[in-house]
Amino acid sequence: MGLRPGMALADARAHVPALATLPARPREDRRDLARLAAWCSRYSPWTAAEDPARDGAGAGGGDPAALALEQAGAAGLWLDATGCAHLFGGEAAMMQDMVGRIGRLGFAVRAAMADTPGCAWAVARYAADGAASIVVPPGAARTALATLPVSALRLAPADAAGLHGLGLRTIGDLYDLPRAPLAARFGEVVARRLDAALGATPEAISPAPPAVVHRVRHAFAEPIGRLEDIAAALGLLCDALCDGLARAGMGARRVSFALYRTDGTLARLGVGTARASRDPRHLARLFAEHLDGVDPGFGIEDMVLAAETVEPLGAAQLGLARGAAGGGGAAADTVDALIDRLANRLGAVNVLRPQAHASHWPERASVLAPVFGPAAESAAAPPPACPRPARLLRPPEPVEAVAEAGGPPALFRWRRVVHRIVRAEGPERIAPEWWRDDDTATRDYYRVEDSDGRRYWLYREEAGDDLPAGVPAWFLHGVFG
Repeated sequence: MGLRPGMALADARAHVPALATLPARPREDRRDLARLAAWCSRYSPWTAAEDPARDGAGAGGGDPAALALEQAGAAGLWLDATGCAHLFGGEAAMMQDMVGRIGRLGFAVRAAMADTPGCAWAVARYAADGAASIVVPPGAARTALATLPVSALRLAPADAAGLHGLGLRTIGDLYDLPRAPLAARFGEVVARRLDAALGATPEAISPAPPAVVHRVRHAFAEPIGRLEDIAAALGLLCDALCDGLARAGMGARRVSFALYRTDGTLARLGVGTARASRDPRHLARLFAEHLDGVDPGFGIEDMVLAAETVEPLGAAQLGLARGAAGGGGAAADTVDALIDRLANRLGAVNVLRPQAHASHWPERASVLAPVFGPAAESAAAPPPACPRPARLLRPPEPVEAVAEAGGPPALFRWRRVVHRIVRAEGPERIAPEWWRDDDTATRDYYRVEDSDGRRYWLYREEAGDDLPAGVPAWFLHGVFG
């Protein structure tokens, strides 16, 4: 009918006098596009709505404030379908199902799948094929792009017009050109877009962040700025958030606090917990340590508290003495609450916990790991068949021992005290780890008990440099509780 994107309304009515028009609602269009991107997560967990400012899409140039419905069909969705197509019977079947479902929702849609996001974007908008869905075979991006116009590289209108002025009409015309003159004339954007479309340069798709379900908000009739008012409002938000978490049977692991100032800027705080929690007093106490660093500016007019990471959390049995304390219980008095306070004050990487490590060598059977890190239980060695002492000496301390050849010690001297052995178990031989390049020797461990009932863990190894040949060296490695 002679209409095109970007045409003035008067010109459009000259072509079609009976043209029906509606006011543009860019904000609602952007919200609907984001909702459609979330709907497409049925095909891939990695989906995102196209951002003209970020993706450089559209013939109108990249206005970040407007959804580019008028800019040559730039209102699009990104999907990274790697490893997903086989769930729908293949790439072609997946594309047909996607286009059909979106069409039944009332949208006109064209879709393309290719090795690179740039190639898929170009083929979906500029391919002469009239099919609603196009699948570019693996390794065929160069052929698929060769006949498309240079504007399919997501270039600004000025760059596309400049290339046209030089007689470079299609993307294939750019393949054999030297890069230096091209960069001198148009900068790096043309070469970068071309390399991304051909797969020479990786191009990542930034997915839309998952929607935060557990979120509470408080807007003020008048801006506030006093620390006491901020803390009081935070307490109310923590109560409301924890009530919602309790109804859902969930607990928060990561909570963010956003404070919106009157000048349009915001301050953001975040805290984490060692275990899922929905104790409002505990969460408020964690945030209270960071409120002193918040600059209210000309005043805070809005606050949002959101549980970004949640986990299932069942009801806990409370002690009778504290049963009247409310739903939060005594979380602030537990070890978990202490860990949370230390981690949020000192940094999570500075609070460590012992963690089992897959090694039979006693000194390496445990390591210190960040308290909020994942537990490496699957990599830990199975518990030893023989008991281990509750306390290990680091490093093992040398002792003087009297023993029969190849047998347990009859007595030993440790820290100038002589201990006479009445019972002994062993030996338990522990060999060094063959993949480590060190000078450790094979050890024979004994669990011994002296005449006073104290139990020790000693081992014997080959003679050292300071002992004559054939004389074993004895060490005390642990004390049983």
